[in-house]
Amino acid sequence: MYTSRYQRTLAGPTVVGGVGYWTGKAVNIEFRPAAVNSGIVFVRRDLPGCPRIPAHPDYLVEIPRRTSLRCDQASVEMIEHIMAALAGLQIDNCELWVDQAEMPGCDGSALPFVEALRAAGVVAQDAIRPARFIRRPIRLCDGQSWIEARPCFTGKTILRYELDYGSGNPIGRQSLEVSFSPKYFHLNLAPSRTFMLESEAAALRAQGLGLHVRPQDLLVFDSRGPIDNQLRFPDECVRHKLVDLIGDLALAGCDIVGRFVAYRSGHRLNAALVRAILAETAEQYQQERKCA
Repeated sequence: MYTSRYQRTLAGPTVVGGVGYWTGKAVNIEFRPAAVNSGIVFVRRDLPGCPRIPAHPDYLVEIPRRTSLRCDQASVEMIEHIMAALAGLQIDNCELWVDQAEMPGCDGSALPFVEALRAAGVVAQDAIRPARFIRRPIRLCDGQSWIEARPCFTGKTILRYELDYGSGNPIGRQSLEVSFSPKYFHLNLAPSRTFMLESEAAALRAQGLGLHVRPQDLLVFDSRGPIDNQLRFPDECVRHKLVDLIGDLALAGCDIVGRFVAYRSGHRLNAALVRAILAETAEQYQQERKCA
């Protein structure tokens, strides 16, 4: 059965710097401890008044191939790996002071953020982490892609991703199911990197995007495999899809207990599921809070 836990924040601040994949601009993130029930909040220190952008589905904006938030005129982009690192380490309350809209790509994985957060240390706080429970199946489809959440009567969060790039390329079909835990996330998911086919990379460059990004900075596959790079796991691509899913589910701002299965799902469909879960469990959540 599910065991409630205390909320957690950082023991002290830490900084991660890098370059945005899309814009090529240098950016620094300072992760700061935050009070209970404050959640994850981005702060644009480079803009007048340091506007704050809560990491919540209400502020999602749709931009292809990445998770982005906007509050009034302030925005942050490419937040999924950061959100996954925080969720993967069960850091619930944190302020992220940033000096650009796009977050650093680093090596294309969540690992640089995980390592910085672990070095800063994590401490428990005097408040219980909210949780929502999947009571009935929720399934969303978009063409051939779909994602669903089902009850998990063991009280765990189970995640499964089915990746299908078809035949005739080295990515092909991969699937992986995991039972979420911070240790498993750190060792087996966080190091997995962003990936794409060489044809996809060429299409982005033709649009003037990612012109400074080299194949060594992430995983770009030609017909033989990764270009100028080596896999960290034989199934690294599907592992990275689970990282993205964990980062997107973290926008719920609570633990979600259930079994999640995704087939070719991306950020937009993941976010739609988060909204559906919050709507479905709203009454249940309020009743459980009153009884707590």
